[in-house]
Amino acid sequence: MNTSVEKPPIVLIAGGGTGGHLFPGLALAEAFQEIGAEIHFAGSSQGIEVRAVPRAGYPLHLIPVRGIKGRGILRKILGLFMLPAAFFSSWRLLRRVRPRLVVGVGGYASGPVVWTASLLGYRTAILEQNTVPGLTNRKLGRRVRRVYITFPESEQFFPAKVVRNLGNPVRRAIVESLAGGEATAGNGPLRIFIFGGSQGARAINELFMRSAARLAAMGVSIRHQTGAADRERVEVAYREAGVKARVDDFIHDMAGAYAEADIVVCRAGATTCSELAIAGRPAIFIPYPHATDNHQEHNARSLVQTGAAILLLEADASEDSLIAHLDSLSRDRLVAMNAAMTAAARPRAAAEIRDDLLTL
Repeated sequence: MNTSVEKPPIVLIAGGGTGGHLFPGLALAEAFQEIGAEIHFAGSSQGIEVRAVPRAGYPLHLIPVRGIKGRGILRKILGLFMLPAAFFSSWRLLRRVRPRLVVGVGGYASGPVVWTASLLGYRTAILEQNTVPGLTNRKLGRRVRRVYITFPESEQFFPAKVVRNLGNPVRRAIVESLAGGEATAGNGPLRIFIFGGSQGARAINELFMRSAARLAAMGVSIRHQTGAADRERVEVAYREAGVKARVDDFIHDMAGAYAEADIVVCRAGATTCSELAIAGRPAIFIPYPHATDNHQEHNARSLVQTGAAILLLEADASEDSLIAHLDSLSRDRLVAMNAAMTAAARPRAAAEIRDDLLTL
């Protein structure tokens, strides 16, 4: 009788650079840890993974790679010059770790690692968090065995046979703290939560500063994450206008901030969209206009089409347009937006992607 037990898989997750790429990778790593998998990360020395991956308890292997697209000519030349070393480093890493699965999450290191793995015959996959994929993922999508998408609009960019629409993985602790959001809009003042990412967003901060007097007249209640650079002047603007506001440079308890809000005003990164859906909080999206391939606007439009959100382009953002959108938020509309946002939630994305990967 064969009593051998299959060894837990070794999984190599490649990429990072920004939280939008890395955090889904960490969520997927958590899901694989639940089955005892051995997890490795490959990243670059330039990204957030240098701090976040070791802090999460996973080994990080650095790949000598830099970005090419959208940079000055000297940086492009340097990035191209480093590519052979990146592919060689990827080959050495794969030979040393010998993973069962290689998953790219986007970011500089994802390209050479996943491409090399596909050439060597490893089981490969990529996550595409945004509506419009970047050039690297479009090319990798023709080589990998699976492409996991978040928005249905992404499907057109990849071979149909490899695409699975399972959502964007969100870390377990965040899912547990956010899940179960209910429509909270009542007869009291409208509660607005504003943030522009961990560093804040100058354009959003200044929009609300300019609108402070009219926000005070509306009687709204505000929670605002400004980033360190703008906290004091935003706080002064609200105080002088008489706005009931709590201003922080950074908020650690995002779940609590979501829970206390009737509407969220924010950028439209993929991770933000996924967290809003799990929290069941409608949004006014002001997409970052310089995002690669304008992907934030496309992300926002996907949720606007379902009735879960409102789109306010930064170029069109004024006191009048902001106040008009806020004035349009009746209780019934907020409840409907909440339901539409909740319908987009994929809290089991990490586990479902893990389970599908194990079938490769």
